[in-house]
Amino acid sequence: MAADTDTDRVGIREGELKMMCGSFYIAKDRGSKPQGDDSHFICEEMQTIGVADGVGGWTKRGVDAGKYARELINNSLLSTLTQPLAQVDPMKVLDEASVKTKAAGSSTACIITLHKDNMLHAVNMGDSGFMVIRGGAAVYKSPIQQHSFNAPYQLGNGAKCDKPRKAQVIKFAVEEGDVIIAGTDGLFDNLSESQILETAAKGIEQGLHPEDVAWQVAQRAYQISMDKEAVTPFTQASKTAGISHIGGKQDDITVIVSSILRT
Repeated sequence: MAADTDTDRVGIREGELKMMCGSFYIAKDRGSKPQGDDSHFICEEMQTIGVADGVGGWTKRGVDAGKYARELINNSLLSTLTQPLAQVDPMKVLDEASVKTKAAGSSTACIITLHKDNMLHAVNMGDSGFMVIRGGAAVYKSPIQQHSFNAPYQLGNGAKCDKPRKAQVIKFAVEEGDVIIAGTDGLFDNLSESQILETAAKGIEQGLHPEDVAWQVAQRAYQISMDKEAVTPFTQASKTAGISHIGGKQDDITVIVSSILRT
C-alpha cells in the first residue's frame, strides 16, 4: 500500500524535512504462499511507514500466519489517514489497529512517522524494527523485545499476546541526508549492521531511489538466508541462548528504505 507525496496536503513547507520511501518484499515460500507472513505500508502523504510480521507458529494450528499481519497493517494505514497532518501518533495507530484486527494469529509491528519538529516518532513491538544511517554509520538501531529467545513480543487475539501499551516508544532526531532502514526479522536476523550499511551505502552513493536500495538490501538478506554455512546475527543469538543453528535463517524479508530530504 502506498500513497504519493503531496506537499500541499500534508502541509510540508519549503525547507522542512520529509521522507522519500521505497520498499521490497521477498516471501519465504514465493511459489506456494506468495503473500507470505509479512505485511507493510508506506504513506508518504502522512510521512508514515509500518511493518508487521505474522508469527509463524500459528501455521501449526492451521492458521494463515500472514492474515493477522495484513489486517493489522491495513488498519494501521486507515488509522494513520484519520490523524492530523504531520502529527501522526504511532501509539494511537497501533492501538486502534490492534482493536480493529479480528483475524486469528499474532504479529510483531513497527510504526514510524516523521513530525514537523524533525523527530522520528515510532513504536516497536517485537523483533521488527529500524536503524538510522548518518554519514555512512549507524547512529541508532531499535532494540528488540522478546520474552525469550525467538519468542518476540507480539500483538494478537491469543490469551498470551501482548497489549499495544507494551510496545517501546521511540523518538529520534533526524537530519537531511539520513537514511532509515526498517524491516522485519528476516532482514535483521540475516544481515549484520555492517552488512546493511555496506549494501545500502552502495545504492545511496549511486543516487538510487529508496525502492532500488531496498531491493539490493533485501536481495542480499535473501542470499544469506539460503546460505547453509553463513554466520549471521541469528546464528550468534542462537549460540548465546545455548542453541545450535548453522547457516542463514529462511524467512520472509521486508525492507523499507526512507531517505530524509529537505523540501
